[in-house]
Amino acid sequence: MKLPNGYGSVYKLSGKRRCPYRAIVTERWLQDTNTSNWKQKRKTVGYYETKAAALEALAEYNRSPFDLGTSKITLQEVYDRWSEEHFSTVSESNVKGYRASFLLLQPIANKRFVDVTLDDFQYIADNSGKNFPTLRKYKVLVGLMCKWAVIHDIIPPDRNKAAYIDIKKAGNPNSYDRQPFSRKEIEKLWKWKDTNEYFKVILMLIYSGVRISELLDLKKENVNLSERWFDVTASKTQAGIRKVPINIKVLPYFEEWYNKNDCEYLISTPEGKHFDYRNYYDSYWKPLLQQMGVAHRPHDCRHTCVSLLAEAGVDERMIKKIVGHKGQGVTQQVYTHFEIEALIDAIDKI
Repeated sequence: MKLPNGYGSVYKLSGKRRCPYRAIVTERWLQDTNTSNWKQKRKTVGYYETKAAALEALAEYNRSPFDLGTSKITLQEVYDRWSEEHFSTVSESNVKGYRASFLLLQPIANKRFVDVTLDDFQYIADNSGKNFPTLRKYKVLVGLMCKWAVIHDIIPPDRNKAAYIDIKKAGNPNSYDRQPFSRKEIEKLWKWKDTNEYFKVILMLIYSGVRISELLDLKKENVNLSERWFDVTASKTQAGIRKVPINIKVLPYFEEWYNKNDCEYLISTPEGKHFDYRNYYDSYWKPLLQQMGVAHRPHDCRHTCVSLLAEAGVDERMIKKIVGHKGQGVTQQVYTHFEIEALIDAIDKI
């Protein structure tokens, strides 16, 4: 069957080759300055095992022509180029989340981006064993990478199928069922607080409602002990940027850590260095909780704070303001003295 003019062509190369069928298209016409004759400048779409595969590739190219240079870019290369541009515009916690999400894509990292399909992305999600919050970040990452690839003409707009990745049924059968600390467990923490200074860190988390990343990344310059509050300057969400009141019960522990050493961060390693989450979790959180005979994750402290505040009758809007939930709306960067006093009064009720 004769192909339409300007469509391109497929022909078989001589000799024994694994992919003998070559698909080519006319890139542009060039005029010879000496003879004034016009000649075609052709480019190769690809080499294929069968004629049918070559014709299919040619048809795909004509449906949405792509640049053959960019078509060789792998998913890994797209991530590298996208992250180089994007990471400087987001918080460190977001960067960590994107990096963790990209680890899920390692099985197809070396695949050409133009060859990655919705089924590929969906398969990764379905077989990741991750829970919904983790896969939500994964879906966001894929969407941003696809958008970048469209902008840079690596894939046509109709190939961006990230929005159709289904994560609603996602769930890790081994995932942890997060529960607040019970009253008895909190009492046990208070009894054991002097046996290890990192027990006090757990109490600081419970009585402030901050995320573990927010406390580990808290610098002393952002802590105001005399007025009993500290600034969270980097968070997972815009609502997380806030002033957090220091509960009177754990104020002594904030003071101890503040004056402990010369580390610029409030919470530090025994060597006086900034804590990496994995180091804190593996070396301190897990052993201490095992010592107590209980099972919790750091984020349970945040749930515990919310529960305690609610039980104490604190207004829901005030709770959201303390813990930095998205529902509190646009975060105010400037707090009045009255607002800070109200936050302190609320946190002291637990």
